[in-house]
Amino acid sequence: MIYPMKLRPYIAEAVWGGQRLAREYGMDPGGKANCAEAWVLSAHPKGSSVVANGAFAGQPLAALVQTHPALFGGAGLPLLIKFIDARQDLSVQVHPREDDAVLRPGEAGKTECWYVLDAQPGAQLLLGFRQATDKAEFARAIRENRLTELTQSFPVKAGDFFFIPAGTLHAIGGGVLLAEVQQSSDTTYRVYDYARLPARELHIEQALAVTDTVPYTQTPAPAKQKEGRKRLVRCPFFAVEVWSPAGGKLEGDVPPDSFVSLVALEGAGRLAACGETLPFQKGESILLPAGSGRFALAGDLDVLCVQV
Repeated sequence: MIYPMKLRPYIAEAVWGGQRLAREYGMDPGGKANCAEAWVLSAHPKGSSVVANGAFAGQPLAALVQTHPALFGGAGLPLLIKFIDARQDLSVQVHPREDDAVLRPGEAGKTECWYVLDAQPGAQLLLGFRQATDKAEFARAIRENRLTELTQSFPVKAGDFFFIPAGTLHAIGGGVLLAEVQQSSDTTYRVYDYARLPARELHIEQALAVTDTVPYTQTPAPAKQKEGRKRLVRCPFFAVEVWSPAGGKLEGDVPPDSFVSLVALEGAGRLAACGETLPFQKGESILLPAGSGRFALAGDLDVLCVQV
């Protein structure tokens, strides 16, 4: 059955996580200590989104991928989309590529991108190196606890967008709230964790093997315009746009052989698809299955529109 599916997120807690997603985005922590991440589109084994409406209500997307593969175009759900609330700095880390030799069976590469929703004054993102660095110097800096002398940081504000290819050393700074689109992978090699206690495992050998020791050269750019559609990135793993009807209406099409994910970042409005009209507001996620055809967004809201 093809219809627009509202999704209930999987909530992940973390030592650095805050409560803004619960307070401002209506996420239910379900008794967890914090609401660090809300996986609003996920079929990952560590945490699956759950259908909240219609014929499949109560079913995890991970199960639907197995029982109804045609809903996803027959190629599974290779994306994971989440909100992240960094109350404190995240660890300095890196993700591998698909073909890196250090990957263990069942692990996958992870290219991702970030749309900054809010940032407190002085908040930053760590991305790559200030200048080209060899592996030996990278390793020495880790051992001598001076890695951040080599890395570069970017001050950020709401609306900034960053593309982070696998192999890029990175960290989200405290005070940043963002939406992340990524490959469906949770493979992370942690390099530095600010001497937090209890100590978390580091993955120095793997990080040294996969990290690109070059400067990050992307110039931060505003991710949206006042109204209309804006392409943010297209890469081999996903295509991301931000849609802003600005009180009007925007229309699009779902391919017959794939799905479209819609995530409301700000505001409120409605979605018309498959003969239904649903209210759609900040923090909500809707999956349009393959073959849904024409759809329309209306109202005063900003929406991430993601395809593979």
